[in-house]
Amino acid sequence: MWEWQFILSLAAFAATMTGTPGPNNLMVTASGANFGYWRTLPHMMGIGLGLVSMIALVAAGLGVVFTRFPLLHELLRWCGSAYLLYLAWKIATAGSAVRTEQPDSRPMTFWAAAMFQYVNPKAWMMSVTAISTFTVAGELYWQSATLVAGVFFLVCFPSVSVWAGFGSMIGRWLHSSRARRVFNGVMGALTAGCVVMIW
Repeated sequence: MWEWQFILSLAAFAATMTGTPGPNNLMVTASGANFGYWRTLPHMMGIGLGLVSMIALVAAGLGVVFTRFPLLHELLRWCGSAYLLYLAWKIATAGSAVRTEQPDSRPMTFWAAAMFQYVNPKAWMMSVTAISTFTVAGELYWQSATLVAGVFFLVCFPSVSVWAGFGSMIGRWLHSSRARRVFNGVMGALTAGCVVMIW
């Protein structure tokens, strides 16, 4: 029913949105470097679930709420920015031990990563744009919305996986505590820089 050009265009959009630098990719890169690829896996899966659930909510009409009540959107932007700065600080001050093994240091959990999407401005932008651009009005609306969510789910994991793998590879080169501190500081600064891009 859906032409391959439409699906290819949707997949390209999803790959561009989920594969370009942003809070999620910077955080999984830092996690891959500090904890390794496999320990970062729940974080990556949480991103996918959170994004798909957000797309479903936007399709169900949550995007209209933001249009009617712009103050709510502004509040979300402030909360998201504050939380992103907190996460940036956590990354920048992460332990300096090689492949961090401190008992109180662990990668972001599946549910925390899923819930983070709801304060991630880039995730909101992706969801609203995807639904407004790639859904079809009328009786095919929910079918097209389901297709959008499905394609994003399939594309999201490989996209963030590349960033986590990149981080894991970098982590093998960070043999000293100083090198790891510098890397975490840079990743924290880049994550904080995402706040600048949303204002």
